[in-house]
Amino acid sequence: MSDLKAVAKRAIACLDLTNLNDDCTEADVMALCERAQTPHGDTAAICIWPQFVAAAKAKLGSSPIRIATVVNFPGGMDDADDVMALTEQAVADGADEIDMVIPYPKLIEGHEQDVSALVARVRQSANGALVKAILETGMLKDPDRITKAASLAIEGGAHFIKTSTGKVTINATLTSARLMLEAIRDSGEPVGFKPAGGVKSTEDAMAYFSLCDEILGDGWATPRTFRIGASGVLTALLATLDGADTPDQAEGY
Repeated sequence: MSDLKAVAKRAIACLDLTNLNDDCTEADVMALCERAQTPHGDTAAICIWPQFVAAAKAKLGSSPIRIATVVNFPGGMDDADDVMALTEQAVADGADEIDMVIPYPKLIEGHEQDVSALVARVRQSANGALVKAILETGMLKDPDRITKAASLAIEGGAHFIKTSTGKVTINATLTSARLMLEAIRDSGEPVGFKPAGGVKSTEDAMAYFSLCDEILGDGWATPRTFRIGASGVLTALLATLDGADTPDQAEGY
């Protein structure tokens, strides 16, 4: 993993290129779709608001780039029936993946089964689309609570567990990533992992790949098992591959 160019190419293939800005427009989403098709290969997916899924589907056509969208986002406490309706509509519009926020405030209050129950309902409503459960680790804070959230999401049938919405002060960290990867390992289930928010450089991506290698084995992290949720890191990855000056810090999520 010492070759930064190899890391950058691997990271692009695992990237969920994201625009979840509050002021995002359809034109922004069209630009995101184009940006996801890089000279060094396509990103794994784009991640966008539900109202833009149909337009993105029309834009990407038969491209292998997957379309991810968000539900119960970002607070985790939307009405469950509304969450199911939004999930069903997003899939009908062409979403391949649903990134859902678990009801982490309920977990903090001690209502553990609300987490697995909602994940299970979203998975059913997703009708075969990939479900990524967002734990919001920066709000859970306590290591035991993060581990519990990961285990409950896996119990509910999540295909991936994801650190963060990118909408709180503390998003992905290597500390929370380790807890989540260990929960995946200990579950014995074929569950993927997605750090989101705060991955801003090729070196950051390398650190997450190295952690995956350590806990789940060399080569475990592929686009089928590992995603990076970010908007700005693509600039840094492309700079690494092109031998250009890397920005001091990639912008955004």
